[in-house]
Amino acid sequence: MSIQHSEVLYTAVATAENGRDGRVATDDGKLDVVVNPPKAMGGSGEGTNPEQLFAAGYSACFQGALGVVARNENADISGSTVTAEVGIGKNDDGFGIIVKISASIPNVDAETAKSLIEKAHQVCPYSKATRGNITVELAV
Repeated sequence: MSIQHSEVLYTAVATAENGRDGRVATDDGKLDVVVNPPKAMGGSGEGTNPEQLFAAGYSACFQGALGVVARNENADISGSTVTAEVGIGKNDDGFGIIVKISASIPNVDAETAKSLIEKAHQVCPYSKATRGNITVELAV
């Protein structure tokens, strides 16, 4: 379900120059990075790349969603981490991405951890935005 403009609480603004071989900066100056294709895709690999930026955002957002779910379930997720692996490759109409979300939740058993990440996947805004568009694998 989408939100309406009147419901927007915050809008991030970033501008790219020269695509995958240039620079990306936010309007507030808090993020200003050189982007280059990774060596695996024929680039210099000297800067960051869109997949790393997406992985950083997705992992942070998912960790936040995990916190919301854990509070609702009275689960202790202190010391937990979430890692997002974002792969890029060719598909039928150019390129596509695939994501693996891995969570380490040391203070709960494996069954509880699995349940928590499945519920977090339902409420995470990044997961909602990508649902049905890319493959997202969950792992504990």
